[in-house]
Amino acid sequence: MSFSAEHLLSIEDLSPDDITLILDTAEEMDAVSQRPVKKVPALRGRTIMNLFFEASTRTRASFELAGKRLSADMVNFSTSTSSVKKGETLLDTARTLEAMQPDMVVVRHQSAGAASYLAERMHCRVVNAGDGAHQHPTQALLDAFTMRRHFGRLEGLKVLIGGDFTHSRVVRSNVQLLTKMGAKVTACAPPSMMPPDAERFGIDITSDFDAALPGSDVVMMLRCQFERHGVSMFPSAREYFKHFGLTMERLALAKSNAIVMHPGPMNRGVEIASEVADHERSVILDQVQHGVAVRMAVLFLVFGGGDRRVEAEA
Repeated sequence: MSFSAEHLLSIEDLSPDDITLILDTAEEMDAVSQRPVKKVPALRGRTIMNLFFEASTRTRASFELAGKRLSADMVNFSTSTSSVKKGETLLDTARTLEAMQPDMVVVRHQSAGAASYLAERMHCRVVNAGDGAHQHPTQALLDAFTMRRHFGRLEGLKVLIGGDFTHSRVVRSNVQLLTKMGAKVTACAPPSMMPPDAERFGIDITSDFDAALPGSDVVMMLRCQFERHGVSMFPSAREYFKHFGLTMERLALAKSNAIVMHPGPMNRGVEIASEVADHERSVILDQVQHGVAVRMAVLFLVFGGGDRRVEAEA
């Protein structure tokens, strides 16, 4: 099986076979990360630019680690010290960076469609690290990898996603991936945080968290994105936690082997209780670990490595 995509912009662009190939390749990449020397020469001589217009800890660091473990040269672009602060447009920034001849740009931007915009105008490969409330494909892939690692499958899993649906690119990418792979998804949020056209995603929609939990294999909580709220979308953080926060009492309503996930960063005491976040059934730190392996797989495959085994590159 080969991976033919020149860019990774959206889960929508991937077939189930593409997704399976990425997850299978990530298994090999995770094995690389367990070695004493965590490096293979797969992308030696390639230059990758991290172009992040939004703050990020996990995504930016894991892309940097992923590139370095594949022996690529990584360049981190910070908008706080760039000409963006002087009013330079996204296109002019892209053209300036392209003149330096990178092989790939990993971009995170506050505007939906920014990654596609760059892919249409640059000659290098582009990977979307999150664009507005639109897509976050590698987050969905690492979440799927974590679920598959725990349960051995994605098909037939009952996944409950709770939280700020309206502002979440994570939930959009996850819904597309999980439904493609045969999982059953339910989204739960207060009406003020659920898009009016949410039914178009082809999943179950509810605002009753307690009623949605029974039978769930996975409970994924989303961060309340206060920085994106133009106005308050619920009376208070305490009120939100009372009705939509994941507590140990609520977790007990799910299956006894259900796992807890969160893409981070967490608002403890808002969408998730600290005792749940730190519980043995929480796989939140596993998600972080798997993010490096999945992003290694994405970089490797987008550069055309789908017809080669990682071992051959070691």
